[in-house]
Amino acid sequence: MNERRTSFRDIKSELERRIARRVWPPGAIMPGEEALAAEFGAARATVNRALQELARSGLIERKRKSGTRVALYPVREARLAIPLVRKEIEAKGARYAYSLLGREIVAAPDFLRARLDLPETARVLHLRCLHLADRAPFQYEERWISLDAVPDAADEPFDETGPNEWLVANAPFSRAEFVFRAARAGREEAALLQLVEGEAVFIGERMTWLADRPITFVRMVHPPSHRMVTEI
Repeated sequence: MNERRTSFRDIKSELERRIARRVWPPGAIMPGEEALAAEFGAARATVNRALQELARSGLIERKRKSGTRVALYPVREARLAIPLVRKEIEAKGARYAYSLLGREIVAAPDFLRARLDLPETARVLHLRCLHLADRAPFQYEERWISLDAVPDAADEPFDETGPNEWLVANAPFSRAEFVFRAARAGREEAALLQLVEGEAVFIGERMTWLADRPITFVRMVHPPSHRMVTEI
């Protein structure tokens, strides 16, 4: 390479090119940070950042004692952002509206205690909400919030602000689990989403934790026209 590069993005791009062209085939040991820094005329920290990005994408494997190796079976990583429904709807150029359908503090139901490993005495805030885009149903949200983890939720009415927006501002999480699946709309879901009972719906489920403390479980039901897009 004749031109020296100093940007970590340029270094990352060049390393990706070499991997794609089998300069370093799958399983091959790559040069160390010091050698790459000398070649590119860059600081080792800049090279390290480029290598970290490649490791996150699954193209390389880094181990302290054995060095950096091109992955034998690259695994591409899809990053899922947790969008605010309001912003998701407004990004489509539609007008957002929100309606709180139900709010009650209850003992955690059996299925929830099993999913979040909650104790028998756990109390949760159960919320039912409808999100609309240009007055058309966009998402039916059913959510349970652990009051042990987020006690302030018990005093929040959620009549104007949706629970997802409130949690983003008041209850940060460190780990999340997502489930996506197809199902058939039950009677209530069909009525709220203006569908025929039994019609296909797109369902997203999400659980979040702060360290080992479960925060919330939410079930989001969309009409069959809903699309979810991510990049890898």
